[in-house]
Amino acid sequence: MAPSKVLTGARVVLPTGIVDGGRVIVDGTRIAGDAREDAETLDVRGHWLVPGFVDIHNHGGGGASFSGTADDVLTAVRTHREHGTTTLVASTVTDDMGFLVKQAGLLSELAEQGEIAGVHFEGPFISPCRKGAHSEELLRAPDPAEVRKLIDAARGRARMMTLATELPGGIDSVRLLTEHGVIAAIGHTDATYEQTVEAIDAGATVATHLFNAMPPLGHRAPGPIAALLEDERVTVELINDGVHLHPAALELAFHHAGAQRVAFITDAMDAAGVGDGRYLLGPLQVEVADGVARLAEGGSIAGSTLTLDRAFHRAVTVDRLPVTDVVAALSANPARLLGMDDRVGSLEPGKDADLVLLDEDFALKGVMRRGAWVVEPQLG
Repeated sequence: MAPSKVLTGARVVLPTGIVDGGRVIVDGTRIAGDAREDAETLDVRGHWLVPGFVDIHNHGGGGASFSGTADDVLTAVRTHREHGTTTLVASTVTDDMGFLVKQAGLLSELAEQGEIAGVHFEGPFISPCRKGAHSEELLRAPDPAEVRKLIDAARGRARMMTLATELPGGIDSVRLLTEHGVIAAIGHTDATYEQTVEAIDAGATVATHLFNAMPPLGHRAPGPIAALLEDERVTVELINDGVHLHPAALELAFHHAGAQRVAFITDAMDAAGVGDGRYLLGPLQVEVADGVARLAEGGSIAGSTLTLDRAFHRAVTVDRLPVTDVVAALSANPARLLGMDDRVGSLEPGKDADLVLLDEDFALKGVMRRGAWVVEPQLG
């Protein structure tokens, strides 16, 4: 049996608040309440210890995509783990149904192996009016029979599906997803306020990258944004990269939804963790310049190059959000949404030893997943 580890002296962010000079005990793959006599002690004074990040919307990284081979998927997973994401849901993009069925099978195998936390289908059941970086000719209305086909292909590992719920079959598809324990997310939508309320009442519980790929907030036609912000049943995804959202929009979401209903996501594509250049997002060409991904044809924003450690850093240093609220948005809230908060999302005894070590300026200095260092502590 490997010796237990005691990380001591850090500012530890717990569900109950921040503990100065706290400690976290790791025994095997789990967080423990007490250390064994042979425990190894690591002094991490001057650092923060926070739970591993949970990303519920991510398309790839490290030059690889979750629409690729098993090796591609593992490359992307490793890239994001090195940036603190210890639990990750792999998102697909719009493609033909045959490919999506095949890819769901591949991703479900990796979920069964514990490499990813499940599958998120973003498209093809989205609005051509708000398609963003999705291939318009492959879009379709959400036929419940086709929705069921994707659920079945994921073999119990489907976590979420993004729908334009105002399209024909949208509400029936929301009900079907809910019945099968799959999160119905409203996104890439041209819905009215009233149509969005109907979808929430039918069981939809997530706003896919709120503000993006949906009608703007209007004073006579408030649209989906108002409905999604006001309903306590809805968790709102936010891409905090300084590109997708103005800081005032981020503040608006936190103010109206509250810190317990926000989930920071990356919506990352292949270029995350790599750099500028030409990439593919599904079947579409993407040009990344100065860290911003846009379709080569048309110029629409095409996902992001964000990693969650950067989202954390921006949230506390630029947006000036409380550290506890940022930790909730990066870890506890998405873990609870996935129904995994008995295992991940907070630093509590019995849970997986997933944690991120940050210096006093909130730069990443270490990552542990299930008791093993993914990024060895850099304390110098």
